[in-house]
Amino acid sequence: MLQLVYTLHPSAEVKSPRHGGESVAEVLRAHGIKFVFTLVGGHISPILVACEKLGICVVDTRHEATAVFAADAVARLSGTVGVAAVTAGPGLTNTVTAVKNAQMAESPLLLIGGAAATLLQGRGALQDIDQMSLFKPLCKFCASVRSVREIVPTVRRALAVAQSGTPGPVFIEFPIDTLYPYHVVEKEFSPKSTPKGIVGRITAWYLNNHLMNLFAGAWEVVDFSPLPVHIPQATDQEVQRCVELVSRAKKPVILLGSQATLPPTPVNEIRKALESLGIPCFLGGMSRGMLGKNSPLHIRQNRRDALKEADLVLLAGTVCDFRLSYGRVLNRRSKIITVNRDKSQLLKNSDIFWKPTVAIQGDVGSFLLRISKGLEGHTFPQDWAENLKEGDKAKEKANRAKAEEKTERHLNPLSVLQRVDELMAEDSIIVADGGDFVGSAAYIMRPRGPLCWLDPGAFGTLGVGGGFALGAKLCHPDSEVWVVYGDGSLGYSVAEFDTFTRHKTPVIALVGNDACWSQISREQVPILGSNVACGLAFTDYHVVAQGYGGKGHLIGREDESQLEDIVKEAQRECKEGQAVLLNVLIGKTNFRDGSISV
Repeated sequence: MLQLVYTLHPSAEVKSPRHGGESVAEVLRAHGIKFVFTLVGGHISPILVACEKLGICVVDTRHEATAVFAADAVARLSGTVGVAAVTAGPGLTNTVTAVKNAQMAESPLLLIGGAAATLLQGRGALQDIDQMSLFKPLCKFCASVRSVREIVPTVRRALAVAQSGTPGPVFIEFPIDTLYPYHVVEKEFSPKSTPKGIVGRITAWYLNNHLMNLFAGAWEVVDFSPLPVHIPQATDQEVQRCVELVSRAKKPVILLGSQATLPPTPVNEIRKALESLGIPCFLGGMSRGMLGKNSPLHIRQNRRDALKEADLVLLAGTVCDFRLSYGRVLNRRSKIITVNRDKSQLLKNSDIFWKPTVAIQGDVGSFLLRISKGLEGHTFPQDWAENLKEGDKAKEKANRAKAEEKTERHLNPLSVLQRVDELMAEDSIIVADGGDFVGSAAYIMRPRGPLCWLDPGAFGTLGVGGGFALGAKLCHPDSEVWVVYGDGSLGYSVAEFDTFTRHKTPVIALVGNDACWSQISREQVPILGSNVACGLAFTDYHVVAQGYGGKGHLIGREDESQLEDIVKEAQRECKEGQAVLLNVLIGKTNFRDGSISV
């Protein structure tokens, strides 16, 4: 009804200097948003300026995808919604991969996009494309603001949707005339000369009416506070049934996925619940590090063998996709409990390769707390966990032996990763961005605690490193942030060393440089007989980092005895405010045993 009144009898405060960007910033501040990541453009300038005035930190990157990756990292580490703002057209299309990655990683993210003016859309305006159709398949919620008064309710709703149910990205398009002050927009709408003839007068009336409707009710008092967030929960009956199933198990295992780290349950409470349960755990995605560096319950190796022997498997946010061979690694005789906020992920590939005993659409973290409480005082046979841990020790001993082998040229990558892992600070956050070298790091490096590991997730995206590291350092400025890169993946975001320097966010990049897309080459060459498009060069990436204002170190075989000193020097430089790149020349090896590919 109010909308109809404004349309038929529009009235606006034409002398007000306020603009729509201020409304956006007010809502973000009321929701506890501390950072907005961007690559600047005229379409969105009012939002960025208003955020700066309200104390929201505006961080500009060298690529729009990096801005979204950084917002993704903030969402994962802070428990709030990550926010990125980019300009219209190519600014938005540059974010598509990063938004899809956030969707598949279930990260609550708000993407703000500029757009052509409301009256010019579809008429060939600069950077005007159908942005809504592009993002509807990628986002839980998409909206195009059509008047200034719509800004606050639209942004509030989007932020709530991003966090409700299964978290994910949302998108709001802001036509440029909804963001600038009335007097600025009026200049664009007003005829350059006095209208003549009936058509000219009708056109002038229409434009004025549209302008007044655009700003009608723009500055009325409104509520900026957060809307309720809906999070699905397991029922008491479902929890009780699971307590009974788990209590009868002799060889239970838990496979913990990224959903276990989602709000509202604090990760340290989940860690205590898992320790209270005493069930061996395999950790994946963001849950890596949930049990600390040396927990007797954390099993890192031989997952396939453990799953074949287990009599009960709890899939706590873990999905039966390619990472579990679509469910084929599960023993059909095992009792299987699966918990997930997303129904499609909860039952993915069920009744094909596996079948759940109990399937619960609900929050993983709170479910684990309730299971732990229901099993308080219950103990499981210790020999099961001890046997799994012995298998861990045997595999790690074999990996250490591989790390001691000499490569034909350059350094052994396993040796480099092990030695760096030993030198990392106890508060380190590890960002993984790459294939071969990073795949090895996932088995060797030990996250120090909950929310200390960031990888792209199920989409397997390359290029997340610069943005993830930026977001991590801003969330935890006193922590040591490491980016483990392959030399291929580094190419996507090495320019962000400029961002690290300008915004004083020092991180350490460890680059495994073998001059090759080795993960592809290893199979392409023997199967197809060609190394085409797989070869790179032993590029001086450390010099590139220096050119962007950072520090760089080249580490080759002749520097092997100095590796510890160089890493410590990099840590010192980082503490002094310098972003550092360690360009490590590594050899191509034949180490491959089903778990480590280097």
